Amino acid sequence: MIAGEIKKIIKGEVLFDEETLRKYSQDASLFEVKPEAVVFPRNTEDLKKLVSFVVKNKKKNEALSLTPRAGGSDMSGGPLSESIVVDFKHFSKVKMGDGYAIAEPGVFYRDFEKETLKKKLILPTYPASRELCALGGMIANNAAGEKTLKYGKTIDYVEELKVVLSDGEEHVIKPLTEKELKKKIKEKNFEGRFYRDIFRLIEGNYDVIKKAKPNVSKNSAGFNLWEVWDEKTFNLVKLFVGSQGTLGLITEAKLRLVPVGKYSGLLVIFMKDLKFLPEIVGKTLSLKPASFESFDDHTFGLALKFFTGFLKLMGAANIFSLALQFLPEFLHVLFHGMPKMILLAEFEEESQEEVNRKIEELERSLAPFELSTKTAPTAESSKKYWVMRRESFNLLRHRIRGLKTAPFVDDVVVRPEHYSKFLPKLYEILDRYELLYTVAGHIGDGNFHIIPLMNLADEKERRKIPEVSREVYDLVLKYKGSITAEHNDGLIRTPFLEKMYGKKVYGLFKETKKIFDPLNVFNPGKKVNANLNYALEHIKR
Repeated sequence: MIAGEIKKIIKGEVLFDEETLRKYSQDASLFEVKPEAVVFPRNTEDLKKLVSFVVKNKKKNEALSLTPRAGGSDMSGGPLSESIVVDFKHFSKVKMGDGYAIAEPGVFYRDFEKETLKKKLILPTYPASRELCALGGMIANNAAGEKTLKYGKTIDYVEELKVVLSDGEEHVIKPLTEKELKKKIKEKNFEGRFYRDIFRLIEGNYDVIKKAKPNVSKNSAGFNLWEVWDEKTFNLVKLFVGSQGTLGLITEAKLRLVPVGKYSGLLVIFMKDLKFLPEIVGKTLSLKPASFESFDDHTFGLALKFFTGFLKLMGAANIFSLALQFLPEFLHVLFHGMPKMILLAEFEEESQEEVNRKIEELERSLAPFELSTKTAPTAESSKKYWVMRRESFNLLRHRIRGLKTAPFVDDVVVRPEHYSKFLPKLYEILDRYELLYTVAGHIGDGNFHIIPLMNLADEKERRKIPEVSREVYDLVLKYKGSITAEHNDGLIRTPFLEKMYGKKVYGLFKETKKIFDPLNVFNPGKKVNANLNYALEHIKR
């Protein structure tokens, strides 16, 4: 048995008992795929031996592969495999530098942040799953979140990587000048070959690749070929970030950090309809908020219905104190009706006075629209709104009996100027299929998270998944958007990448995979060569 052979060559644990395999057959997606074994390498030497073992045994066992896993909070099925899952829990070291950190992929973000905050620094690209996710997943998916509007995506903060590639060796991946690149591609070794091949691919298709880049705020669909070469710097870090473990196994990352914002506060905007949404977004963005988030009436109703669940999440002392905190929201619904969408405009400044000034200025600029607004001028008074926004997905997972969260169109992104046409059409599709769902997202940069609740044991319900996916993605692509901004492709979206990019660019993705992983060792079926039927057959029941 494969597990027994691996046990002989590495120091880490190798498990294949039913309880472990059951645990690792799921992530936060709607899929279930049972692995053959789960390996917990102790160090880079273990990883190198593991890769060499798989390469050596590929001919007699073509299905043998390695799929990396960190926190397991992925919503796309990215860390699921029928072969070997590689858990990075032993890769948990963090070393602080001057304005940066060097960290291993198994470090949970919550633990990483404790270290960075000691220096009053932060990695600002954390997703809503910040309490659950690990750095390996953030890098592999090119994670982004509520601070992206001001600070950008994870790809903007990764300066250097160490990666075990298909030759079974660890390589340093970092930006190269044109002179360094010319020297590198002349080397007669594995590294020289892959630099030479990927440079030829990008240089030979330069205009096609640049044109393929979606004109949206963020995108994690496909391989990020368009940012590798700007004719001055050749930076393969940009390719590996967001590649979902399909090109190699990351062992270490150097991450740039930024100072923590000193003061923050919110203006909460209640919208009865979406007619003036593009104008409202435009006026808000002109004041440069740190984040601009949203959640819809479905999410807000959930918060009010299950506010005792939010009690635990907020750490409130008792139900009475929580009820008092939510009293204004109950009264708002009572007197004004349920809002269609709630917007959270957060300002992060050097002084409380500047936070207050920007909130007041935004209120004045929105006065002609006759909107209901509420001020939450401090981080503490803002807390309940952030809990609604961040925790709605977890609340859905645990509170609705008989139904399961089914994230399959959970990460679309379009440009904000299209909201007034795009959003009504999106809701029309979801309502026509009679889905129970919530929509929350990053309204400032056009990224929406749609989470349906479904009875996945019902075959009629399951048939809706590919049908809704096709309609929603056709709509997104009509408005020149991306099918995934930050959650990545995994099992659920890889089958739609050719639809998004076309045959030529998708073919370049396949060539990229082959350059780095000719034997298909790393996380097969993600990014390229996926099968939609396979994905649908592995939906949880």
